[in-house]
Amino acid sequence: MEYLIFALAMFFFIVLIMIKGYWDSRQEQKKFVRKLYEQYGSAIDREYGPGELEQHISMYYKKHEEAHQIDDITWYDLHLDDVYRKINYSHSAAGDEYLYYRLRTPLQSREELELEEKHIQYFMAHEKERVALQRQFARLGRMRKYSLYEYLDTLGTRNSIRYYLAVVLVLIGISMMFYSVPVGLCALLLILCRNMIFYFKEQKEIEPYITSFHYISRLVESAELIGKEAIAEIAPEREQLLSCCKAMEGFRRNSFIILSGGRSGMGSVSSNPLEILFDYVRMIFYLDLIKFNQMLHMVQKHLSEIDRMATVIGELETAIVIGEYRTGLKGEYCVPELLSGNGDDTFLKLEQLYHPLLNEPVKNDIEVKKGVLLTGSNASGKSTFLRAVALNAILAQTIHTCMARAYRGGMFYIYSSMSLQDDLVSGDSYYMVEVKSIRRILKEVQEAGKDGKQVLCFVDEVLRGTNTVERIAASTQILKALADRNAICFAATHDLELTKLLDGIYDNYHFEEEIADEDIFFPYRLQKGPAVSRNAIALLKVLGYDEALVKDAEAMAEDFLNTGRW
Repeated sequence: MEYLIFALAMFFFIVLIMIKGYWDSRQEQKKFVRKLYEQYGSAIDREYGPGELEQHISMYYKKHEEAHQIDDITWYDLHLDDVYRKINYSHSAAGDEYLYYRLRTPLQSREELELEEKHIQYFMAHEKERVALQRQFARLGRMRKYSLYEYLDTLGTRNSIRYYLAVVLVLIGISMMFYSVPVGLCALLLILCRNMIFYFKEQKEIEPYITSFHYISRLVESAELIGKEAIAEIAPEREQLLSCCKAMEGFRRNSFIILSGGRSGMGSVSSNPLEILFDYVRMIFYLDLIKFNQMLHMVQKHLSEIDRMATVIGELETAIVIGEYRTGLKGEYCVPELLSGNGDDTFLKLEQLYHPLLNEPVKNDIEVKKGVLLTGSNASGKSTFLRAVALNAILAQTIHTCMARAYRGGMFYIYSSMSLQDDLVSGDSYYMVEVKSIRRILKEVQEAGKDGKQVLCFVDEVLRGTNTVERIAASTQILKALADRNAICFAATHDLELTKLLDGIYDNYHFEEEIADEDIFFPYRLQKGPAVSRNAIALLKVLGYDEALVKDAEAMAEDFLNTGRW
């Protein structure tokens, strides 16, 4: 009787634990949904692991490379990793990776941007539908240290013949026990030892790929649930997802054999006694290895469907992410007006433009139909302004959102040459790196002209790695080449000689600093015309240099201006 009471008590205790687990899960879900409603557009609180962007989040982009995406030089020049972090409100790996891809892939079609805008506006206005999809994105989740695209096509072909032979050996060992128990038992133990050693060797090889199978399983499940959401706005996307799910039915059939319990593919195991027992069955009869090969075959057969599901889900989540980013900007943005054709492409007008990474930015206006030559002292704001224009041009054609009151311009291929360094690996000097970087832009301008496309490029301090005479001569000719009719070039320089040599070819703008009361102030206001102030030497005095040194430097500079000789 006591044993029965104890068993019943244990049963009810287990039931209570299960009920509590279910209750806690429901409460967590409610808390998450409440957060989606109440903290929409709030600042992002997420930390990225070392190399997470470069090695994992970038994988979708690397598998979908195409012409005229944002290249590595431009990406790092403009600190687009930081911009990505500021924008990324995603809850899934598909969203993470597609947003990264979108920021590196400016669209050249107004139709594509208009469809993206339609989705952005819809989910900003319909929070119930937005939250419904965000719950599915969160259910899909991430793969922690990996990207799905690191595993989709790397394992190769596998067959299960050797696994079936191993199972046959076990059956032979068992059958031998009917003739002689001692002999059969010894044979069975030897066979099991051999099989388990072989099993763990094979298991170690496929273990990382089980992580991707878990993610694919969740991807199919999320695609199916999104496909069943009654959202007419995304009817074509829902139809695509359901079609892909149908093709993946074979992948999900009996997938519990390798995806059940705590088998996450990361070496974890379940504490459930039934799961532990099932693990031994798997080891003896190679059930999971055989099923893995079947699932692998299905994955390799349906790579296009898997990619399509990841793409569609990524597109939908990116539209929601952009809307949330806009909400966080509190009206300090605009939807760009993008032109195409009829000679309107080589045109750019920005009102109240600002840099997206600055907390208290100074806003500026500019309207150009040809190149811009920007002068001014160090720290006056030249480089930041170049980056602000370049970033807004990229954001206009990627997330259809600009940090400005108004943006109007053509659709461009966008390149920069700004934050260059010596290349120690290849042995290139700074000058060689700079020359190669600018050469790639010149090549793109020439190629774009053949296709009737436009290039928008940004160069900070042309050829700073060489002497003054050759720098000015070469810079003049390079900037003339970049002033092609199918290109707009923004260039910053300290060489005031270029403002005269390129007069009429480039519009001149400058930034000024103000020195007063033994201090320096930078207003960061864009001014028309070339820089006229000569405050570099005066800055030495402000910063505490010896007064005699400053006076000698001023006299030397004045003499050169009068005589043209040092």
